[in-house]
Amino acid sequence: MVVLTGPPAVDHIPLLRSPDPGDVFSGVPVVDLSSPGAARAVVDACEKFGFFKVVNHGVATDTMDTVESEAVRFFSLPLADKDRSGPAYPFGYGSKRIGLNGDMGWLEYLLLAVDKASLSDACNVPSCAVFRGALNEYIAAVRKVAVRVMEAMAAGLGIAAADALSAMVTGEGSDQVFRVNHYPPCRALQGLGCSATGFGEHTDPQLISVLRSNGTSGLQVALRDGQWLSVPSDRDAFFVNVGDSLQVLTNGRFKSVKHRVVANSLKSRVSFIYFGGPPLAQRIAPLPQLLGEGEQSLYKEFTWGEYKKAAYKSRLGDNRLAQFEKMTS
Repeated sequence: MVVLTGPPAVDHIPLLRSPDPGDVFSGVPVVDLSSPGAARAVVDACEKFGFFKVVNHGVATDTMDTVESEAVRFFSLPLADKDRSGPAYPFGYGSKRIGLNGDMGWLEYLLLAVDKASLSDACNVPSCAVFRGALNEYIAAVRKVAVRVMEAMAAGLGIAAADALSAMVTGEGSDQVFRVNHYPPCRALQGLGCSATGFGEHTDPQLISVLRSNGTSGLQVALRDGQWLSVPSDRDAFFVNVGDSLQVLTNGRFKSVKHRVVANSLKSRVSFIYFGGPPLAQRIAPLPQLLGEGEQSLYKEFTWGEYKKAAYKSRLGDNRLAQFEKMTS
């Protein structure tokens, strides 16, 4: 895999202590989607960590391998060719700069719009028909996983309507986004005890995100006590993050998980993330079925469009939900 541009330059990218071999999240909850106990397992994981691994998900290995090889092919192109697919505002190719508010990371990426179960016609990146076809096949498959996960959440929460959550993602006008991230090896820091930040710490604003990566580690999640742990890579599984919007819909019963990526000094990491968001006009407030007698919402009511606008004005590490939390006496 190629590095981003010329000699490594990490002066504008935050550095982190290199992961300690002992700081591994060995207790990542594993949910077998084919198991009768999947619904209870999903809820337990969302309440405890806001994060879990999904196995027996039904996505064909060929679908995952093909999109990965096409992504590797794209990121191996000369920079001038990749730049023709940018900038990533609102969608396209980006490098190092994440958003418009000063966040930087040791990565390059494709940010893509999704309409229903495939890339939006309005999003003409990537232009390569083979890569685009592979992405569409993968997006359709991973979206089905997201729907099954959200249906399991509803069942585990005791909500009668199976699509109480998933309909927000599958309905007309749903706001879905797809990212392909490439973290080149940052060899300039090899042996120095520190690593470049690939993608800075943050929570995802949407309902859920579903991630898969190649066999290179780098993803870290923060436990409730603030400890950062490295997630063992598993290229055959998916990892699910609870997003801020789902935290509000469950009135804080599920907590969005803070996570980040640390760049590897030797190997490239390629990851694929599906973000399931509702329509812009969707009201984000605790579901009435989940409020106990006399229980009040912990949050001021807002729409997804309002929250998305606020999130995009913030820095990655900001507590975006803070301004929407009700003051408690």
